[in-house]
Amino acid sequence: MDWCETHKIETIRANVIGCLNLADVCYQRGIHMTNFATGCIFHYDDDKFQIGNGVGFKEEDTPNFTGSYYSHTKAMVENMVKEYPNVLILRVRMPIVADMTYPRNFITKILTYRKVVNIPNSMTVLPELLPMAVEMAKRGLTGIMNYTNPGAISHNEILQMYKDYIDPEYTWENFNLEEQAKVIVAPRSNNLLDTTRLESEFPEILPIHQSLIKYVFEPMQSKKDEIAAAVRAKRSA
Repeated sequence: MDWCETHKIETIRANVIGCLNLADVCYQRGIHMTNFATGCIFHYDDDKFQIGNGVGFKEEDTPNFTGSYYSHTKAMVENMVKEYPNVLILRVRMPIVADMTYPRNFITKILTYRKVVNIPNSMTVLPELLPMAVEMAKRGLTGIMNYTNPGAISHNEILQMYKDYIDPEYTWENFNLEEQAKVIVAPRSNNLLDTTRLESEFPEILPIHQSLIKYVFEPMQSKKDEIAAAVRAKRSA
């Protein structure tokens, strides 16, 4: 996201022009398109969508976060792409895979930070949800879908799971949004997405805490020494 702040033309080409071109070509050729988009176009507010009240943003809600140029372009293109009747837009958030040494894994990222914010967020456990995306394409689903596990989880809860399942010696600190703003270029969104539509298609989907245990932390226990060593090396670099 920070990269996008200083590479706005490239961001437009990828997030807007590229996405629209793909949607338009697929439409002309009668091809179903799945667009892995983002849910980072919403942010908790002081009214309906407050932290902890359990009310999530629905597919039809208007994006309310444009604090980063990345999110600005994503909200803009979603509003246009949703008009294509052949496109399924999946709003991904903080994608998680089982491999905690993979640098783009959300858990890997926060494991290497000395300080994290502690705000509950919707997240996407890819080992569970990716097969659902394939099935959605087979079903020919279109429109917008909040593509996250039900519920929200905080950074502290994830790091505590890591401590419990992988490395009991792991420690971390918290800081608030004002302190975070001093070490990042663009603000980050924090939100809860409503998963009613996704759950109606896949009633078996697990809530975020259970999904993380089943698809991430339990499978990785067999590699816990390797993972802990990699995380420690990264933090000390």
